[in-house]
Amino acid sequence: MSGPTWRAVAARAASLLLRYPDDEVMAALPVLRAALDELPAAVAGPLGEVVGHRERTEPGRLRAAYVELFDFRRRCCLHLTYYTCGDTRKRGEALVGFFGAYKRAGLAVVGGELPDFLPAVLDLAAVDDGGWRLLRANRVGLDLLVEALGREQSAYRQAVVAVREMLPPAGPADLAAAARLARTGPPVEQVGLEPFGLVDTTEGRR
Repeated sequence: MSGPTWRAVAARAASLLLRYPDDEVMAALPVLRAALDELPAAVAGPLGEVVGHRERTEPGRLRAAYVELFDFRRRCCLHLTYYTCGDTRKRGEALVGFFGAYKRAGLAVVGGELPDFLPAVLDLAAVDDGGWRLLRANRVGLDLLVEALGREQSAYRQAVVAVREMLPPAGPADLAAAARLARTGPPVEQVGLEPFGLVDTTEGRR
């Protein structure tokens, strides 16, 4: 499988494996398992661990754990701009850039999610290089998410590891920024966000 093609398949696989495990997502597991054979080992291995985790875990337990992890633990947030912007006006400005990338690709974010939702960005990357540019620009968020999921001993860490394997190595500036944010956490400012639909997700999913 050629470079661009395998990356598109891997991006789509990672997107599904980081989404809420509803019936439709779970039904795709056999297709994902088969697709891993066409991917480089450094990407297929981590993704395969998440596929295995979902295959052997009872669906109700899997869904409850997903909500507990991603909806109730801020440092495990799947929205990339949260890590560098927190709940500030700056985050609203950053989201404009994400919206623009989807618009240029002729796509729209579905399911009521914000455009920086990692699975949605991966879906964009599967069809347009704009998604890869967003992932590269938000490498710090991916690094912090990997660390947070590691502390939770979550299998989902491996899906984000696979995403990082498809990106250029982190540079000195990325590493320094990740270390700083790991110490201080995201900025906080609870104003100026309403036009971008930023809401508290702590009620969990239904």
